[in-house]
Amino acid sequence: KRGWGAWKDKARELLVSYRYVLLVGAVGLLLLCWPQRTQSEYAAQPVIGGEEVFSLEELEGRLSAILSKIEGAGNVSVVLTVKRGMERVLAQNMEQSEDRRSSETVRLRKGSGEEEAVLLVQKYPEFQGALVVCEGGDDPQIRLQITQAVSALTGLGTARISVCKGG
Repeated sequence: KRGWGAWKDKARELLVSYRYVLLVGAVGLLLLCWPQRTQSEYAAQPVIGGEEVFSLEELEGRLSAILSKIEGAGNVSVVLTVKRGMERVLAQNMEQSEDRRSSETVRLRKGSGEEEAVLLVQKYPEFQGALVVCEGGDDPQIRLQITQAVSALTGLGTARISVCKGG
């Protein structure tokens, strides 16, 4: 066999012997062509409407509720002080001419016609100190457990957490 027939036989032979390699290559190409989200789609989060808002009072309430479940702690009240509150940095479109500068928040349109601001960075609050008043605050073991729990949840060092006995 010469010409086209020989080429077909050789191609068929190669397909049979390298079928698994070709299958893996085809799956790889398919994954490369698969549509992916862009970085801006990941960064775009609603800033108006359903935004996540930090509430110090809500956090203190949640901490009080969970700490009161520590055996022997009794009724617990928590007060937190904040060094820096929650901060959001939004993407800005900056324009500058010879005599003036202007900027506007970058917004993306959703399919429903709504617009969302593009969130670049979200900085969570930085705590300064904590005071915990509880019925079991005179027991060193309870004080240690509460101090460790508050430290783990707020990122505060143990020197910035005070646990006192209350009634």
